[in-house]
Amino acid sequence: MHVSTGASAVFDYVNDNGGIHGRRIDYRVEDDAFDPARTMDVTRSLIDDDEVFALLGGLGTPTHESVIEELNDEGVPDLFVSSGALAWDQPEEYPYSYGFQVDYSKEAKVQGAYIAENFPGDDVGLLYQNDDVGPASHAGIEQYLMDDIVAWESYDPGVPELDGQVAELKAADADVAVCYCIPAFLGLAILEAQAIGYEPQWVAPSFGGDVEIVSQLIEEYAEGTPAEDVPPEAFTDGLIITAFLPMAAQSDDPWTAFYRDIHEEYNEGAPFTDTTVYGMVQATLFAQLLMEVGPDLDRERLLRTLNSREWTGPGLVPFVATENDHSGYSGVMVVRNRAGEEPEILQEPRVTDSDGGEILPFELDRPDPDDVPLFG
Repeated sequence: MHVSTGASAVFDYVNDNGGIHGRRIDYRVEDDAFDPARTMDVTRSLIDDDEVFALLGGLGTPTHESVIEELNDEGVPDLFVSSGALAWDQPEEYPYSYGFQVDYSKEAKVQGAYIAENFPGDDVGLLYQNDDVGPASHAGIEQYLMDDIVAWESYDPGVPELDGQVAELKAADADVAVCYCIPAFLGLAILEAQAIGYEPQWVAPSFGGDVEIVSQLIEEYAEGTPAEDVPPEAFTDGLIITAFLPMAAQSDDPWTAFYRDIHEEYNEGAPFTDTTVYGMVQATLFAQLLMEVGPDLDRERLLRTLNSREWTGPGLVPFVATENDHSGYSGVMVVRNRAGEEPEILQEPRVTDSDGGEILPFELDRPDPDDVPLFG
């Protein structure tokens, strides 16, 4: 929900400023209830009944895998998929599909290297979702921490219980607990750990570490328990997170300030979260792309334009979209959440690949919002 409301706000802003080359963006959102069968139904309706020009930000790995063949067979641009799976970066098989967020292996590599350097000798426990997230994340983090990992605990996203898994992390004396989890399960894990007196250093990826959402969920889960009187933000204070986009709590970032102004105008009353920013960045990239294509818009010209240049804007790391590489964002920074304060940057953004390549620092010439045309 936060992703689509963020994207919708940016598109409303673009439309209210005249649209793009005389066109208004008609942004339609369909709820597939995270059910691949439902994803197939709504996607077919969007293609056949609505005759959509492109799909933007399809959410989830199993859901999007159910429609990627059809989208490519139909020649529908399938842009900026909301999942860190490697499946979207297969240009020979799926020339119309492009990734967006940093993939799970790249992100886990940076995390693993950071933990190895900054927590030497500490035992590490992994808690991970039992789908593509697990193997892809393991492939990254194990490159740097294989000898330090003392527990591998998985969870089923359809079963909202983590008592046994968190107890196993505690029994293994894991000093650092890395949770490759969506926000709901990161919140559950942190709350369960507190209940049994387990206090590791929690580490979370970009797709799970939206502190605003995690704190809201902890507050909800804590009702009726001894933890209900503890401020929810206390549970996430000190959480280490990786991120490839500006964060909602980074008030001094020009893109965060730009997005907050748009959010307050078009999403009044809704929380402003990292996930909101995620959707706003997707919409920004799409608007940039349409502006660059020009008034003569068609699908093939859209993809040729996407492949033809380096895209800079809100992201903290390079965004990769070429004819031979559809991977999207290519690295992350490491930050520590501080309740009520700006996030503390522990490591500036670094980039890497999805295999055994080096993790490298880089310099990115990141433009301000005023320098990026989004309408006209």
